[in-house]
Amino acid sequence: MSSSTQNLPVSQILKTKSELDDEPKKKSREDWRKAKELEEARKAGTAPAAVDEEGKDINPHIPQYISNAPWYYGTTGPTLKHQRPQEEKQRQYSGIDEWYKRGLDTTKIVTKYRKGACENCGALTHKKKDCMDRPRKVGAKYSGTNMLPDEFVQKNLALSFDGKRDRWSGYDPGEHKSVLEEFQKVEEAKRQLKAEKLDANQSDEGEDQDEDKYVDEVDMPGTKVDSKQRITVRNLRIREDTAKYLRNLDPNSAYYDPKTRSMRENPNPGVDETYQGENFVRFTGDTKGHAKAQLFAWEAHGKGVDVHLLAEPTKLELLQKEYEKKKEQFKTKVQSSILDKYGGEEHLDAPPKTLLLAQTEDYVEYSRSGKVIKGQEKEEIRSKYEEDVYINNHTSVWGSYWRGGQWGYRCCHSCVKNSYCLGEAGKASGDTVIEDKFKESKELSNINEGKPSESSSSSEEENDVRSKTEKKKKRKNKKEKKRKEKDRDKLDEALEAEELHQRKADALLRLDERKRPYNSMFEVKKPTDEEMEAYYLKRKRGEDPMNQFM
Repeated sequence: MSSSTQNLPVSQILKTKSELDDEPKKKSREDWRKAKELEEARKAGTAPAAVDEEGKDINPHIPQYISNAPWYYGTTGPTLKHQRPQEEKQRQYSGIDEWYKRGLDTTKIVTKYRKGACENCGALTHKKKDCMDRPRKVGAKYSGTNMLPDEFVQKNLALSFDGKRDRWSGYDPGEHKSVLEEFQKVEEAKRQLKAEKLDANQSDEGEDQDEDKYVDEVDMPGTKVDSKQRITVRNLRIREDTAKYLRNLDPNSAYYDPKTRSMRENPNPGVDETYQGENFVRFTGDTKGHAKAQLFAWEAHGKGVDVHLLAEPTKLELLQKEYEKKKEQFKTKVQSSILDKYGGEEHLDAPPKTLLLAQTEDYVEYSRSGKVIKGQEKEEIRSKYEEDVYINNHTSVWGSYWRGGQWGYRCCHSCVKNSYCLGEAGKASGDTVIEDKFKESKELSNINEGKPSESSSSSEEENDVRSKTEKKKKRKNKKEKKRKEKDRDKLDEALEAEELHQRKADALLRLDERKRPYNSMFEVKKPTDEEMEAYYLKRKRGEDPMNQFM
C-alpha cells in the first residue's frame, strides 16, 4: 500500500526545525487510527486510491516496502516512480535492421592519390600494412592509377545481449537465390541422368520394359503420376472453370453437394442457358467409347470369350476392331449380293436430280420486291409475332414515321393510330398541318419573347437547324466508323496473338512433362475485351461433333 506519511530526509527535517524553532510533532494515536481506516477503506474500494505526481492511481494492495520510497529519494508525496525504470539510465541499443555495411563505397570516384591514403591501393580508410589488396610492383602512391574506392566507415553498433547472439544478424535474403539456382541445377542434372538411363534400358531390353517406365512416360493433362506409389491423382477442377457454388449464392436455389462437387439442376433457370448439368460433362470425349468397349466386353463374355476391360484392355481393343471390321465386310457383302441379284446399282451412285436437270418440280413465283406470290419457299425462322400484317389499306406499320414529336404511318404521314390510309393526298395534307402547327408554335414563342413573327425568318431558322443536325449526324457517323475500324484492327491483333499462344501451348504439351519450363513468375494482367473475344472465337470444344473436321 502507499502510506500517506511523508518520508522526509534529515536535511528537510533540520530545515523545518530551524524555520519553526520547534521540535517536529509526533503522530498521535488518533492520526494513526485515521490512517489505518483510510488504508482499509482504500483496500475495500469505498475510498478513492492514492494518486502519484503523474495523476496515476496507486494500487492500495501494494506492500509498504515497495510503495514507500527511501528517505534519500527526496519525495514529498505518494509515488511509485522509484520502482519504475529510469529513462536517463536506460541504454539505447541498435535496431534489428542495423548492421555493418559490406563492400566498398563506390559513390566516390578517386582519380589521384590523396595524402595519408594506402600506398598500395590508394584507399583512405586503411594503411599499407592493413591492405588486403594484392601487393603491387608500383604502388598507387607512385603510379597514380587504378585507385581503389574506400571501404565504408563503420559505425559503432550498440548490441544487446540477444543482439550479440542472433545468428541471423546482418543476413541478406537475396543470398538465398544462389541456393535456389544451385538446387535447380542439381535437379536438372538428375532428370537428365535419369532420362539417359531410361533411354539406354529401352534400347537394350526392347519390348520387355518395366511397368515403372510406362508410368514415367505418361503425359496426360490433368493427372499427377508418381511411379514410386503407383497412383494417379486426377485434378478435380480446371482452374479456368467457374466453381459451381459461385454461380448463384442464394442458399434456396439449386442444391450443391460439396462431397461430390456436383450441382443437381440449373442454378439460374431462365437466365443462364449454357449450364447443362453434370451428365453433359461426364459423357464427352472418350466416355462414349469407353461405354461401348464395356458393353462389347460384357457381350463377348456372354458369348464365351474370356476378356475383361480393365484386366486386358489391349486384347479387348483388338477384338473390338476385328469385330467391327468383319461386321462392315458382312454388310457390304450382303449389299453387293442383293445388287448382283436384282440390279439397280446405277441408281445408288447417281447424283441428285437438281444437279442432273438443273430444275425441280417445286414451283415458286416471286414479286419484284422478292416476296413469294405463289408456291412454297424454304421456311425461315420467324418470331412469335405476326409480320407483314397491315390494316386499313396501309402499306407500313404504325411507328414507321416520326414528325413534330409524334409517331405515325410512313405511307400516308398520318399521326392518328388505326386511321384509314389516304396515300399521297394524306402525305400532302399531313405535312401542311404539321408545318402550320410548327409555324404557330414558333410565332407564339416569338411573341412570348418579344420578337416579330416573320415566316421568312422561321424558314431560315428551320433550314439552319436541319443543316446543323445533318452535320452532327455526319460527324457522329464518321466517329462511329473510325471506332469500328479501330475495334476491328484490335480484334485482328488479338486473334493473331491467340493463335500464337495456342501454338506455343501445343508445343509445350508435346514436350515431356519433366522438360517443360516453369513459367509461374510471368506477369499476369486482366485480359482486354478483344482478347476475351479472340479466346472465345478460337476456343476448341471437345463436345462439338464438328470439332474434328475444323
